[in-house]
Amino acid sequence: MALARAIAEQCDTTLGGLTIQNFSDGELYVKYQESIRGKDIYIIQSTPPPSENILELLLLIDAAKRASADRITAVIPYFGYARQDRKDQPRVSIASKLMANILTEAGADRVLTMDLHAPQIQGFFDVPLDHLYASRVYIDYFRDNPIDNLVVVAPDVGSLKMARSYSKMLQAGLAFIDKRRPKQNVAEVMNIIGEVEGKNILIMDDMIDTAGTITNAAVALRERGALNIVCACTHPILSGPAYQRIEDSPIDTLLVTDTVPLKKPSDKIKVLSVAPIFAEAIRRIHTADTISSLFDD
Repeated sequence: MALARAIAEQCDTTLGGLTIQNFSDGELYVKYQESIRGKDIYIIQSTPPPSENILELLLLIDAAKRASADRITAVIPYFGYARQDRKDQPRVSIASKLMANILTEAGADRVLTMDLHAPQIQGFFDVPLDHLYASRVYIDYFRDNPIDNLVVVAPDVGSLKMARSYSKMLQAGLAFIDKRRPKQNVAEVMNIIGEVEGKNILIMDDMIDTAGTITNAAVALRERGALNIVCACTHPILSGPAYQRIEDSPIDTLLVTDTVPLKKPSDKIKVLSVAPIFAEAIRRIHTADTISSLFDD
């Protein structure tokens, strides 16, 4: 994973040696290539689909535990299954709670992640969890590349708290979109609340999957007279029709981080690295220093 290599470089070290391979039937096999007895181990693995990513992480945690590592920290830049954080209808799984239980049972002593889809997921873990924010990267970017006459837009009510925070830090206006979702992965824009006509727009969200929400929002904003439209998210899942929707939309630029590797490049997409934040957080965990001060500003 490119992000893991970048984090190691930021920490002035290299990645430990691993053997990861599949048997003929697809079964995963993992092995550490050096002794990790008594060591402080950081396993870096995002868990987007396919499910092999979470299974690989679990096997690596289990192998480290059985190899007598002193402490095992699961570094999960993108925590998959975070959207399934509650029982909002009958006969469904609370998958994010199940993932938390499995990670703990496998032997993780600590979890380090970024921009959880639902902050309450932190309470699902029975081990310490450190929650990082990509806002530090984005605020630095927008201070270096300021946008005049800016309004920050939340594409749905769930993103309003994040958008309000960016609005305050960037001293910009604020608007949000009242969105209804008739079924999974289908979004319908209903109403725009706030002044967007003649404004440059920044749409903030934690993740983009099929890009239906973000592109519908961009179309509605352009119809209401918005000018340049920049979108930003932490986790670019970008599945199914996402790339085509983004290309066909009035979005001028999409800013993403490298918590999830892009499936393919796009002229509209710019990647910002969160490796420095994770590297600094790992240093502070290792030396038992505070992490919250990373985001004091």
